[in-house]
Formats: sequence, C-alpha cells, structure tokens
Amino acid sequence: MKIGILGYGNLGRGVEKAVAANADQELVGVFTRRDPSGLQLQTPGAKALSVDVLPEMKREIDVLILCGGSATDLPEMTPRYAADFNVVDSFDTHARVPEHFAAVDRAARAAGRIGLISCGWDPGMFSLNRLYAHSILPGGKDYTFWGRGVSQGHSDAIRRIEGVTDARQYTVPVPEAVQRVRNGENPELTTREKHTRECYVVAKEGADLDRIEQEIKTMPNYFDAYDTTVHFISQEELDANHKALPHGGSVIYAGSTGDNNHIIEYSLKLDSNPEFTGSILAACARAAWRMNSEGQTGARTMFDIAPAWLSPLSGEELRAHML
Repeated sequence: MKIGILGYGNLGRGVEKAVAANADQELVGVFTRRDPSGLQLQTPGAKALSVDVLPEMKREIDVLILCGGSATDLPEMTPRYAADFNVVDSFDTHARVPEHFAAVDRAARAAGRIGLISCGWDPGMFSLNRLYAHSILPGGKDYTFWGRGVSQGHSDAIRRIEGVTDARQYTVPVPEAVQRVRNGENPELTTREKHTRECYVVAKEGADLDRIEQEIKTMPNYFDAYDTTVHFISQEELDANHKALPHGGSVIYAGSTGDNNHIIEYSLKLDSNPEFTGSILAACARAAWRMNSEGQTGARTMFDIAPAWLSPLSGEELRAHML
C-alpha cells in the first residue's frame, strides 16, 4: 500500500522508520508545511514535498498518516484530509475524542473514506486493554499508570517559563500505589497518590531559581496536583543524560468471579515514545486501507479494528502461528 506522511517531527520520523520495516508498505512522500528542501529523509528515494501538493496526490496515496499535534493541528487536519484520503492520526486529548470523532466521521463518510483516530498507546493500545478487561470481568476497576517517561507537553510548558532555556519532565508512577493495585486492594487513589513529576531544568545564567521552581510546582493543570521535584542542571548534563524520549506505563485491572479475584495487567517499556507510536500508526494504516477496501467509510477507533487487519500475515498464517 502507498503511504503518505504529513508532518516530520519526532512522530513523523518514527512513522517513516515503521513504514520502512513493513514489506507491504511503500512511502510515497513526506509532506510538510516547512520548506521541503530542508528535510533530510531516512528513506532512499523518498520525496519531501510541500503540503500544498497533497490535493494532487489523491490517486497516489492509499493512506495518509497525520503526525501533527493534538492541541491545534489534528482537530483541523484530520477532518480536512479525510475528505480526500484514508487517514490515521494519534489524537490523544481524551476529553475531546467524541467531538473529534464526530468531525472526522462527517468528512470521511461524505467522501467514502476511513478516518482512524486516536491510534497510539494511550489512547490506543491501553484503551483496548481496558475494554478487554471490563468485558471479561464486568464490575471491576481499572488503573492506568504512565511512566517512567518523558512528557513532551510538560517539558514544553517548563521551557516557556521566563529564565528557562531547556527542560525535560518525567512522569513517574508511585511504586506503593502500583503495588497496592497489583495486590488487589482496589484502592481509591488521588492524582497525587498515583504519580510524581521529576523536572530537569537548564536555567539562564543569573536567573531566579527559586522563582522558576515555584512557577513549575504551582503551574495549574500541569504540576499543582502532583508532588514535583525540580533539579537544576547544565545544558551539557541534559544533552548527555536526558535527550532521549522514553516512556511507557501499565493498565492494571482488578475484577472478580464471585469468590475469586483476578488481576489483568498490560505494560509497555519504550525506549522511544515517537518510534513506538509511529509503529502503531503504520499498522493501523494497513487496517484502514483494508477496511475501506471492503466498503467501510466514516470515522473509526482501535475498538473497531479486527486484530487480523493489523497484521501483514494471512488468516491461515495467523491461525497456524499465533492462535
């Protein structure tokens, strides 16, 4: 299948690697709002092209993978491009999924296309595991822990504080909370009891460190509800020890069948959040193409994908080797 990538940040580069690893996929081009001549692609022979030429590529692209941000890019991009292409995105603002789904559904259904949204690991893979667990053991309780990993959004929020030149923020599950859930205690946990935040900050020379630390710890919607630790370090130390983008986490579900209790757990430990997310998007592009080929149209999520549609293997191969 012919794949297009829109956007070439960390996620776009991750998708490019994933497409290269899939023998049934071919990268048609990477489309950017920047000057295409400034992009150095990893795929031999692949073209970097202006987003302005996308309308001319309708017949050349089977699935367009959208690698914009969830805050402002994808709410506009996904419905817009679903009018011309089968699209896949990783929209991750949980509270706004219903309205995003509705907008994409209108555009994709009118165009006879598929728009797969929120295809990452949360929402995405973690969502599937919450669904499986609740379906198998009704009446139980799920817990989601994120990290230890870099939160790119929180890191960016710190970098916007006056006097800060660079920063990385790690979300860290509280070990005692995780263990209580694994023990089957079904605890009621506050936000502060589930996660802590660790910040590594490079400040400008002469900056007021106490003020910066206070602004971080009291920042609404980011840090004020958490126990937060701030470390001031040099740029050299940050570059040496904190440039990677690891992440991960776990979904733990506690349920029962009468007198017997059960724990279901799914976890991820990722060296590269954008590369892993890119790999999910590439697999979902395969599913989107197959769904549309069978006549399906409109918006979908990972809840609607038959597992076999994600795999390049045939049904016979899957039954022989994975069932």
